[in-house]
Amino acid sequence: MGFYARRVLPHIINMAMKNKDATRLREAWVPKARGEVLEVGIGSGLNLPFYSSQVQRVVGVEPSPALQEMARRREAAGHTKVDFLSQSAEEPLPLPDQSIDTIVMTWTLCSIPNAPKALAQMKRVLKPDGRLLLLSMAVLPTPASSRGRTDLRRSGSQLGAAATLIGRSTN
Repeated sequence: MGFYARRVLPHIINMAMKNKDATRLREAWVPKARGEVLEVGIGSGLNLPFYSSQVQRVVGVEPSPALQEMARRREAAGHTKVDFLSQSAEEPLPLPDQSIDTIVMTWTLCSIPNAPKALAQMKRVLKPDGRLLLLSMAVLPTPASSRGRTDLRRSGSQLGAAATLIGRSTN
């Protein structure tokens, strides 16, 4: 991993994900998490302030040491306990089968090279009555994009694909 990926990109990701629309969606959806939570792509920990007291623990998957360090600082400043996994979501998760109540993924699915492999791991650890909370954005071609702007909208196709692969409700 080069200098840019280790030192520059994590700060760009952190700043980009602090936008008001992302924050509004986090504020609406992350509090729906309950019990034992697996957050895939915990990043810099921007979801941490939005977890409710109904969350016992968060297991945060994050392969970037720089983003994980930012998340550790947010954990120390908040009320949510996090156990960090320094790995990709595609690797076998060191969690028992059906041990997770809620999986949270915010703008992560598109960054996983082998999403079906990661989703299979998530399916394995999610309890039969567990929940998948997935916020995802996709770039969709629009007339605005032809003028040099891109319109970002939530991607129902990614949400549907993830829910189908995991076989759980997304609401």
